[in-house]
Amino acid sequence: MCGQKNMPHSVWSLGPLQRKTLLQHILVNDEHHFLYCYVPKVACSNWKRVMKVLSGALANVDVKVKMDHRADLVFLSDFPPEEIRHRLQHYFKFMFVREPMARLLSAYRNKFGEIEAYQRKYGAEIVRRYRKGYAKDKKIAGNDVTFTEFVRYLLDEDPERMNEHWMPIYNLCQPCAIEYDFIGSYEKLESDAAYVLERVGAPQHVRFPERQTWYKPVTKETLHYYLCTVPQKFLKELLPKYILDFSLFGYPLPNTTT
Repeated sequence: MCGQKNMPHSVWSLGPLQRKTLLQHILVNDEHHFLYCYVPKVACSNWKRVMKVLSGALANVDVKVKMDHRADLVFLSDFPPEEIRHRLQHYFKFMFVREPMARLLSAYRNKFGEIEAYQRKYGAEIVRRYRKGYAKDKKIAGNDVTFTEFVRYLLDEDPERMNEHWMPIYNLCQPCAIEYDFIGSYEKLESDAAYVLERVGAPQHVRFPERQTWYKPVTKETLHYYLCTVPQKFLKELLPKYILDFSLFGYPLPNTTT
């Protein structure tokens, strides 16, 4: 896929916005010489925990603290160009991917089902835009956005300017501009994470956290149920937006006719 002519083959050939997005999503560990491109809704909170333990900011991965997604983390965007080049050339680089529709559903259920800030900021806007008779309504809670309304919103959004929780993985991590040494998958999270920790020489006591007990997994059945609630034509229009995530990472396209 990356061999095709129009694909960017270096960080420096990306547009300014693309490069900014990418560098802000790559976390740096200088002691163990690795770079991790984080993708929201693909176990990134747990990887950030691991990175904080490796840097000494957290005692262990099981410490009960609310995740701060900025504090005690070092981003590639914090460095000048020559230092970015050096790390890209010499460090072990990895990222994790997930079936694109399962990731979208996970973002939808989490952000619109549980997080008030997202309901107020995005939910209310989506309802005004796509629900008849609500365009001028000032008092919308945004906590009852349907999956179809969310999909319609995604269809109208520019992938390069989307919120990171539903921005395509391709746009976040640019796997053609960066030669990742390892691309793990959410579907094989346990074994892939163990491989990465061993590969970067993490101390024996540092392990990948187990899934939280409250976590609601997206099963095949759940995903099927939600996709079936969306009119076929919207689904058919949505897939091209995420086509690079399907084709680059080997996920089969959902069969929209069934």
